[in-house]
Amino acid sequence: MAANLVTTNHLPLLSTSTTKTILQPRSRLHATTETPIQQRRRPSFMINIPNIISNLLHMGTAGNPFQENHFIQDSYNRTTPAASPKENISSLQDELHGKSNWSNLLNPVLHPWLRRELIKYGDFAQATYDGFDYNPLSEYHGSALYNKNRLFEKLGLTSSGYNITKYIYAMSNIELPRWIEHSLHANTWSKDSNWMGFVAVSDDTESRRIGCRDIVVAWRGTVATTEWFENAHLKLESIKDVDEEDQGDAKVEHGFLSIYKSKSVTTRYNKSSASEQVITEIQRLVAHYRSKGEQVRLTVTGHSLGGALALLNAHEAASTIADLPVSVITFAGPRVGNDAFGDQLRNLNVKVLRVVVKQDVVPKLPGVLLNERLEKLEGIIGELQWVYEHVGMELRLDVKSSPYLKHHGFDLAGFHGLETYLHLVDGYVSEEDEYRRNARRDVALVNKYGGMLLEELRVPESWYQLENKGMVRNAYGRWVMPDREPEDIPSPFRDCRPLAIHESL
Repeated sequence: MAANLVTTNHLPLLSTSTTKTILQPRSRLHATTETPIQQRRRPSFMINIPNIISNLLHMGTAGNPFQENHFIQDSYNRTTPAASPKENISSLQDELHGKSNWSNLLNPVLHPWLRRELIKYGDFAQATYDGFDYNPLSEYHGSALYNKNRLFEKLGLTSSGYNITKYIYAMSNIELPRWIEHSLHANTWSKDSNWMGFVAVSDDTESRRIGCRDIVVAWRGTVATTEWFENAHLKLESIKDVDEEDQGDAKVEHGFLSIYKSKSVTTRYNKSSASEQVITEIQRLVAHYRSKGEQVRLTVTGHSLGGALALLNAHEAASTIADLPVSVITFAGPRVGNDAFGDQLRNLNVKVLRVVVKQDVVPKLPGVLLNERLEKLEGIIGELQWVYEHVGMELRLDVKSSPYLKHHGFDLAGFHGLETYLHLVDGYVSEEDEYRRNARRDVALVNKYGGMLLEELRVPESWYQLENKGMVRNAYGRWVMPDREPEDIPSPFRDCRPLAIHESL
């Protein structure tokens, strides 16, 4: 267990409360027994050289002259559960899926049930990162580390109440910077495709708790910098296939659509596109549960690039499957399409909740200049079909609201990280309130892939990694990259086959 938190010799965090603490002169802060003559003889201020040097160099050689950060001391408890007990939320299932655009659950304060559901879907999106093979020396680089029957078990998500029924693979017919991860191994599992996410469905117990059978699609994003989105800003193109008569005015980002729609008969995993894979599986699950008289909903989630793919997926699902309630929960999602695309989503009754961090630049892309702010000019220059627009409701978070995070510097990756987002969601109450003291999510997760936490918390940066970077010592005493368990080796026949309903539940 990590050592206890010590803040005695460190500068305090700025208070996030609306009530500001003003440093008082020493005579007002401390009672004194000095006589008036002694007080007159004492200097008006005193310089403590060891204290000043200690505070400047952060060495801890003397006591901190400022008040300690009691917030962290009181609330950062390593012995409490990292999640709140599950409650039956079926009475609010319609509102939690956006029937009223979450307006009564976001304001005046964030409803605790919505907070927990946001974190649940965020954890599914995070699983697409944690379960991805990033090792370029692995012959399975770009695939899932575990098969769909073991992913949640290996990532500690068995208590989620969901079971994965199908993996999704994607490719692209255009050059996109740092998207496809290619293995350096000669006998790589795939030269064209990457694992891009999964379809899961709530089990009987979870379905009773939430009040419906919830089908979830979680899309993986990209860990690349914002340069990816800038370079991917190629052009807007019609959401419709070219052979369809009614193309309409709805247009989306060319690069995002290519990932979602690309396929090739010469590939092992993308003989069908990501679009075809996921829609076929959703249709299968919807038909099965509707035949049993159950109420079925679809929730699509993703972070970063995954948020863009989530909107494309939701649009297609709502267009294809009649009377299917569709909601989208995205984290750090970029703009995807134009105003007409947003109108189509609204007409299809797709409910979208975008979680964004104020300091994150990715939600401002693409279309830093050509965006929804130009709508006020439509009366002068006409309808703008080539302008990007965000869709749906927005939950706006601020890094500075958390007493656990570094507030100085400009950490692009840290501001954009999904674990940073989930940490801020867990502590959010309202724009006016400070970070809640009873937040349960493990603070250490913020540093899983980055270094946004204060050094006082003593959590190493980017601590989430395989022991010895996956190397093991074999029977001959040599360090080698081990073979995967047979069931975790990617197989187009197994991974592209949907799991039978009775198998998943």
